[in-house]
Amino acid sequence: MLSKKMEKALNEQLNAELSSSYIYLSMAAYYESENLDGFASWMQMQAQEEVGHAMKFYKYIQSRGGRVTLGAIDGPQTSWKSPTSGFQSALNHEKKITKRIDDLVELANGENDNASHQFLMWFVAEQVEEEESVSRVVDKLKMIDEAPGGLFMMDRELARRAYQQSHGE
Repeated sequence: MLSKKMEKALNEQLNAELSSSYIYLSMAAYYESENLDGFASWMQMQAQEEVGHAMKFYKYIQSRGGRVTLGAIDGPQTSWKSPTSGFQSALNHEKKITKRIDDLVELANGENDNASHQFLMWFVAEQVEEEESVSRVVDKLKMIDEAPGGLFMMDRELARRAYQQSHGE
């Protein structure tokens, strides 16, 4: 059984994951408007992945006798200065999500909620992967410094990303 405090925090994270999906979908739309279909595809996959994360929280809350409560999602940013700034924004966002997950782990420990702690460990590992993945794209974009040829090559590379359902989704 979840404590009310833990239930509230997990619901807030569920909503943060849905908001993340919305942010990445907005980024996909931005990249499509810039004729960067590979970038857009990468962000669409990211948006899909975030919905999967939200559903993990949804199912976990239900499995522990909690009640899922969905909140309003603010409209996301809709344009960026450059392809690089879009991915830098994504990296900053992932760092915020990592902090949220870390705070949830701390709460679970404080509540002596070993089940929630164990559940959240998957997200701790996932956030390491998320930050690394986005960081690598940012680093590559900085190397090419928005050179049209380099941007074209990055667009083709990012188009190859395929959605892979995470373990446990």
